[in-house]
Amino acid sequence: MSSIVILGTGIGGMSAAYEIRDTLGKDHTVTVVGEGSHFNFTPSNPWVAVGWRALDDIRVDVTQPLAGRGIEFINSQATRVSPENNQVTLSDGRTLDYDYLVIATGPRLAFERIAGSAPDSRAVQSVCTGPHAHQAWLAYQEFLKHPGPVVVGAVQQASCFGPAYEYAMILDTDLRRRKIRHLVPMTFVTSEPYIGHMGLGGVGDSKALLESELRKRHIKWVTNARVTSVEPGIIHAEEIDEHGTVHQKHDLPFSYSMLLPSFAGVDAVKGIEGLVNPGGFVLIDAHQRNPAFPNIYAAGVCVAIPPLEATPVPIGVPKTGLMIESMVSAIAQNLRDTIAGKPVHARATWNAVCLADMGDTGFAFIALPQIPPRNVTKTMTGKWVHQAKEIYEKYFLRKIRKGQGEPIYEKYIMRALGIERLTPEDADQPDQQHR
Repeated sequence: MSSIVILGTGIGGMSAAYEIRDTLGKDHTVTVVGEGSHFNFTPSNPWVAVGWRALDDIRVDVTQPLAGRGIEFINSQATRVSPENNQVTLSDGRTLDYDYLVIATGPRLAFERIAGSAPDSRAVQSVCTGPHAHQAWLAYQEFLKHPGPVVVGAVQQASCFGPAYEYAMILDTDLRRRKIRHLVPMTFVTSEPYIGHMGLGGVGDSKALLESELRKRHIKWVTNARVTSVEPGIIHAEEIDEHGTVHQKHDLPFSYSMLLPSFAGVDAVKGIEGLVNPGGFVLIDAHQRNPAFPNIYAAGVCVAIPPLEATPVPIGVPKTGLMIESMVSAIAQNLRDTIAGKPVHARATWNAVCLADMGDTGFAFIALPQIPPRNVTKTMTGKWVHQAKEIYEKYFLRKIRKGQGEPIYEKYIMRALGIERLTPEDADQPDQQHR
């Protein structure tokens, strides 16, 4: 009997717990470690921040669902991983032994890199966590009493730009419904080299589509932006040219602001040679295993993926829900084979399907594989995207409540879009993408 420990209770961690249990059966122990017992459906955070959802609408207490699947849950933060000893130290002082470790913690939000940018400063909001989104909603209600300029965007070394675009458009929609949009000048500030880059070199016509949408909504933008500091009511940013020099300085006034922060690896794995890169993200091979410690697997935002290309302002590569579920499926199959003494073979497909809600419409971005060159690239727009995201929200929350491990993206969504599932070999990336 083997002991599998999973760090994280987010989309990656919970999906891994259920799918590993389904794949391995009940002959092995599966333990989930997470700080706080609530799963939070992160893609719905922008809706929480404008009051379209309450925080409890998108949260599930995982204690009973995990217990129902015979999975132990430990409500504690993992403070240190010791790969040489196959142990995890917890914040309550306990030490947990493992045969196999799955790291799915998500990132550490590195607010300290930009002075004044943390949500607890009360100057700028975030939608990266459920509590952050709820705090943003509280601040938004105060803003509505005295509307003024709004700044939304993503700072340097952010690795997920979709929620920033979503939140800007959702805010615009909500303000129009309240009939006060004319009182609110809006600016979108991003570290991307151009609108619609999203850390992926663009997807199809994403640049033209998103620029057009921002223009229609009277939202100005600043690209190649390096935010230097934030103080109450003003964001200081430098616009960098292609040579890396400051082209223009911007002092952006705001009455309300939301900025996605820099991402970094979590402290529990920080500085462990062979396990993580200098940023603290977990190194993996094509089978989701760490090369130095092959009994450690990783999935999700905590995984190290090199930037797609050099950009004037450093940015990261996003890990979408489809990619995460694909990683989790590969991990479950490889654990089964390793325990059985067989060589591993499963590989994530690295495909991306992103449903980006824009309040009253939406964009669907499809990139197979996520990192170019691609076999399939599609962009679609319409009100159906908003509806599809609502359906997916309901599906995933039900999946967590019921303890279901089956991934939906490649089985149903891609089929509905008329796209055949690609094999890992079809979607393979150069090996350097996994390092």
